[in-house]
Amino acid sequence: GAQQKYMPPAVLMLGTGEYTTGFTGSGASDSDKSTGVVALVMLDLRRRGKVGRLGMCGTDGRKLPAIRAHMKAALGDVYSGIDPSCIETWPPDGVVDREAYVAAADAFAPGDVAVIFTPDDTHGPIARACLARGMHVLLTKPPVKTLEEHRSLAAAAADAGRLCAVEVHKRYDPIYRDARDRVPSLGAFSYFTAHMSQPKHQLDTFKAWAGKSSDISYYLNSHHVDFHEWCLRGRARPEAVTALASDGVASERVGRPCEDTITLAVRWRNKLEPPALQEENQGREGRQEGAAARSFTGSAGHAVYTSSWIAARADVHSQQRWFYMGHGGEMSVDQAHRGYTVAQDGKGFASVNPLFWKPARDALTREFTGQRCYGYLSFEAFVDAAAACNAGRAAPEDYDGVLPTVATTAGATAILEAGRRSLDASGRTMELVYADAAAETPVGIRALDFS
Repeated sequence: GAQQKYMPPAVLMLGTGEYTTGFTGSGASDSDKSTGVVALVMLDLRRRGKVGRLGMCGTDGRKLPAIRAHMKAALGDVYSGIDPSCIETWPPDGVVDREAYVAAADAFAPGDVAVIFTPDDTHGPIARACLARGMHVLLTKPPVKTLEEHRSLAAAAADAGRLCAVEVHKRYDPIYRDARDRVPSLGAFSYFTAHMSQPKHQLDTFKAWAGKSSDISYYLNSHHVDFHEWCLRGRARPEAVTALASDGVASERVGRPCEDTITLAVRWRNKLEPPALQEENQGREGRQEGAAARSFTGSAGHAVYTSSWIAARADVHSQQRWFYMGHGGEMSVDQAHRGYTVAQDGKGFASVNPLFWKPARDALTREFTGQRCYGYLSFEAFVDAAAACNAGRAAPEDYDGVLPTVATTAGATAILEAGRRSLDASGRTMELVYADAAAETPVGIRALDFS
């Protein structure tokens, strides 16, 4: 009835790995995410009354008792008001079932939320199964690995009338968000470079899929490709992608061919506009209509996105920084170093970033206090949107341009897929295909013909 409609959505977490639980193949994670992120956020949202029952689904029920014990020790015994024993689990203990997500999704209702943090090549089938059952779906990045699958997922979400978005939390970093909002004042786009890396011991955590179902570009470049795409949406569009890679370390570590470091070089094209408009913020009323009609036939820009998983252990788990240049100004951000360092016996020296994630509990109350971290806000924003849709206060399409919905993030997937295809073709340039000169979203990818 009417009351049912306004109950907070239940949440099914798909995936039981490091980002969800803090548990890895070798026990508790030693990264900056040893508490896990997804499960702790959902347990805290439940404590706050924003979500209802919680479920978690993996593929290997033999691991579940150890995961429960880890979560009790890392969460239940640490934070007051957080009790991970309330989480229902699939498949049954001791059972290995690659399709356990089907039975798990069947146990949830239309309007509930599915949060998918599983290997990249499994995202599509799981997301489609959840959408078919009327669930709202939040996917880790990359949502899928091909433009074709991305477009079909966007169509499935539209057909289901449900929200489907990507969990790209860098959009919620207050510094990144401020930078994105300054982009219009810096004139036409000229150049962007981003670097992101993780230490080589992380390859042990990713051994099951690294170099097999995904690569370091899909895994880490997806962050800054999405951020840059978000900054330029409606102002410039990507045209062509050329990729380069290094190897020698990861292959030995995971026992199969696997790139160490991947760089994507991308040519962008600005929208053709009168010079006066390029210098001003476009967001004013009355200008949008004219801007939308103009074509992407302006000046060229280019971007370089690099990601690696063979970094040495350092003061941060993940190096992450970028530089942006427009015709009228530039910006530079080092997200890994926020001017806050900690040195501790037995733990060494660290540059910490509690703007992303804050596992340190309140010194007095023992409560979890990471509600304003951007690693938390991206989940809360999605849960709030799902609740608004369930209550009839909003429609899923209202969140295009507000949340990273699959309808608005195809460009990033196209860049990542084109990069993979370029590598597989020995560095051949791949062109993104658009319906016409004014289209913002690519519809295909083709190898550049030099003949």
